[in-house]
Amino acid sequence: MRVLLADDSELILRRLEDIVNNYDQVELVGSFCNGSEALKAMRILKPDLAVVDIQMPGYTGLEVLHEIRKENKTMKFIVLTLYSSGFYRQKAMKEGADYFFSKADDFDKIHLVIEEMLLNEQKAKPAPCREADNIEIENNNETNIINKV
Repeated sequence: MRVLLADDSELILRRLEDIVNNYDQVELVGSFCNGSEALKAMRILKPDLAVVDIQMPGYTGLEVLHEIRKENKTMKFIVLTLYSSGFYRQKAMKEGADYFFSKADDFDKIHLVIEEMLLNEQKAKPAPCREADNIEIENNNETNIINKV
């Protein structure tokens, strides 16, 4: 799973990086301090999950979310903010956020989203194939050998 982070606070970015780096199956594809760079990177890197702050230089997190949703409906978004009022929550959800977390109260929920996505990714993978067994089948006086999986 590929994750991209965008927040104008270096401290928050480092905390987010620590969370992401705890998972071997997760690749941190980039950390950005402004929305303009984050938007460009999302278009190129196409992460599975983006964690964005609402207030950033360049584009806000909501503007980034709006632009990406025009092109990509499957990328998961966590909006992480100090502006956790109902107004911003509604606006984020309207733009297509999958999650809306307060930096003050919900920071610890980010790892739960990552774990849920990893679990869903595991469930979506096809089961490994077993070695085939040869079986003879007689059909209209012919003998065919098929592989049983």
